[in-house]
Amino acid sequence: MALIPPSSEPADVRLLAIAAEQLRENGASGVTVVGVAQAAGMTHANVYRYFPSKAALIDAVVARWMRSLEAIVSEIADAPDPADDKLERLILAMAQEHRDLALKDSHLFDVYVEATETSRAVVRKHRGRIRQWMEQVMDEGIATAKFDPRDRDRAMAFITDAVYRFINPLAVRLDRDVPGDILERRLATMLRVVLRALANGSV
Repeated sequence: MALIPPSSEPADVRLLAIAAEQLRENGASGVTVVGVAQAAGMTHANVYRYFPSKAALIDAVVARWMRSLEAIVSEIADAPDPADDKLERLILAMAQEHRDLALKDSHLFDVYVEATETSRAVVRKHRGRIRQWMEQVMDEGIATAKFDPRDRDRAMAFITDAVYRFINPLAVRLDRDVPGDILERRLATMLRVVLRALANGSV
């Protein structure tokens, strides 16, 4: 196994990069604390200083991907665009990132699906942060009269239900073999329904 050249990066960052690469190449079963330690040029005891178990190490790899998605969502939520445009862009971005992960890094995607199925803490925290940004956009839309929901919480649930197929990893997994252009058309249709319902107060 090739060693990773010495780096000025913090040790935990290096370990995550190595674990992510091993996961990408070999799947979760191919990631071992000993293997990651060897590639990093350290003892496995040192790895345990940063990650108490293999499961914690893999969760951290998943969390790293989640943070990249959260950065995209937060940037959209904080943009000066009208709320309806932001909500559309936010959901499109989330759908695209999930689709890309499923097709381009299937092993990481499978771990993400498992973490979602078992409702691990790393996923629950991620969902909470995503919801906060979506609520921020919803509240902006209400304040600027772009949205006029009859009930804010029901409107939030309506959005989640309407686009579940495109942004929940379990549903994305089922659609992995569906052509991308078909999914794009279906999502575009659902977004038109969502935005119209929010604007005319039917939810």
